Amino acid sequence: MMLQLVLLAALALCGRCSEQELELDATQRVVGGSEARSHAWPSQISLQYYSNGGWYHTCGGSLIQRNWVMTAAHCVDRNMNFRVVAGEHNLNANDGSEQIFSVSKIIIHPYWNSNNVAAGYDIALLRLSGYANLNSYVQLAVLPYAGTILPNNYPCYITGWGLTRTNGQLSSVLLQAYLPVVDYQICSSSSYWGSTVRTTMICAGGDGVRSGCQGDSGGPLHCMVNGQYQVHGVTSFVSGLGCNVAQKPTVFTRVSAYNSWISSVISQN
Repeated sequence: MMLQLVLLAALALCGRCSEQELELDATQRVVGGSEARSHAWPSQISLQYYSNGGWYHTCGGSLIQRNWVMTAAHCVDRNMNFRVVAGEHNLNANDGSEQIFSVSKIIIHPYWNSNNVAAGYDIALLRLSGYANLNSYVQLAVLPYAGTILPNNYPCYITGWGLTRTNGQLSSVLLQAYLPVVDYQICSSSSYWGSTVRTTMICAGGDGVRSGCQGDSGGPLHCMVNGQYQVHGVTSFVSGLGCNVAQKPTVFTRVSAYNSWISSVISQN
């Protein structure tokens, strides 16, 4: 039997949210994390939606070209008005480092099926209305080589602005949490995720203390390879039992399974 999954977008502030969406949002944040050093992850963006006269954070993402952002498909498969904020740290303050862009095109992976999250393909690319200026606050993410598979317990970090407590608010500042990789052999075992996870996904965490949660969707899993941090995962889902459930690691779309699709989309658009 497929386990109940919870997608990690945050729409709790949206007046048009369904009762089901609001129920799923009533959990926790980048659980067990701490505030990241300001602008320590300069490729991280905040994806925001417009509702009732204001803009609200819903998902994370990674700036992969000056005018392209990588996020989760489930973050943008609704008909909403989105914008991207790069160079952000505190959602509630204007530090002068922010760069704001409208989204001119949304390209969701053609095999994404919102009714079957466990099928995978939870990835989308957003073409921005302009080009980001690269500086100490805004940088391009480094993507892994195609097919790269990190070994079990490889050290990685999730970052995001997810909810801070049950029935709480989004974190105002960017948080980070240490989430080591759980390899496919372990993550697909019956005591972990079983057949719910696929080889095109990457699992990380699962210690029952630290995890991703609502508001972190689409954001990066950063792993240092050859002396530089690469974005190996796009935050996708956790257990319906809660975000930080032991032996239910946070599940990410594995970026290295989609290099050719990413390159093709960017070159054709």
